[in-house]
Amino acid sequence: MEIDYKLVHNEAECQYEYHIEGHLARLIYENENGVLHITHTFVPKELGGRGIAGALTKDALDDIEKRGLKIMPECSYTVAYVEKHPEYKKLL
Repeated sequence: MEIDYKLVHNEAECQYEYHIEGHLARLIYENENGVLHITHTFVPKELGGRGIAGALTKDALDDIEKRGLKIMPECSYTVAYVEKHPEYKKLL
């Protein structure tokens, strides 16, 4: 199933967001000198089981790469995602 949600980069809140059916899915980070420490991935239970966390992580990592930044995954979901998708290891 193809998921196509609009990624919102909410820099004021240090998070990437999807707004879906009145719910907020988000990937939260702390920016330390151009290294984004990804601390949490959150998908409301109402949206669970639809691949939203993976799509959000992919979109966020693609945006981080476009911006020329690096990541430090601290969220267990993001750590596992990067391990499964070695194309993102260059962002480490």
